[in-house]
Amino acid sequence: MNPTSSLVENPDRGPLGKDEMAAIVARDIPHGSYVNLGIGQPTRVADHLPDGSGVVLHTENGLLNMGPAAKPGEVDPDLTNAGKIPVTELPGAAYFHHADSFAMMRGGHLDVCVLGAFQVSATGDLANWHTGAPDAIPAVGGAMDLAIGAKKVFVMMSLFAKDGSPKLVRECGYPLTGLGCVDRVYTDLATFRLGPGGATVLETFGITYDDLAARLDVPLAPANGAAC
Repeated sequence: MNPTSSLVENPDRGPLGKDEMAAIVARDIPHGSYVNLGIGQPTRVADHLPDGSGVVLHTENGLLNMGPAAKPGEVDPDLTNAGKIPVTELPGAAYFHHADSFAMMRGGHLDVCVLGAFQVSATGDLANWHTGAPDAIPAVGGAMDLAIGAKKVFVMMSLFAKDGSPKLVRECGYPLTGLGCVDRVYTDLATFRLGPGGATVLETFGITYDDLAARLDVPLAPANGAAC
């Protein structure tokens, strides 16, 4: 998607399913990018990258040029992504120690990472490793390294939690993973571009911009300032 394009509203298409969301994320990853896909929903993006995309997928556990998820009959128990999901490898794939993998992440060698999140603030703060609840099990993993090390951070999540509370908020209430690090948020109802001025709505699904703005207590603007 061109970041300068005007808002696109799709009130009759949506809310999106997880694979539909993954397909839109895959569409927006620039050709030839080096990309890390976080555990959970983001792993589905690998299944939607088109042939010829030139995208090289990287995993924390030491694989470069990972392919889509393995289908029945293709499963190699020694070949998994960081979420322990069986995956495939593409021609030219390389294996290395996870310390080298983290050096790639921390050294700024990844163009894009796609992460899940508990909350994202309108200015791009990310909370995705701990809810802060006393009985919650924190899961740091490589999220902090990815959030700060990748050149662009895309978040893929449902817009509202099971209790109906929004996950795109003015200020994160959960422990932070990174400050001002998120560039795009892809959800079942809308895609957002984030920045110091707040959230810009790029596209909506199954909802109009006006209805979306009424449900979120964050500064919103339509892409390119287009009238809605």
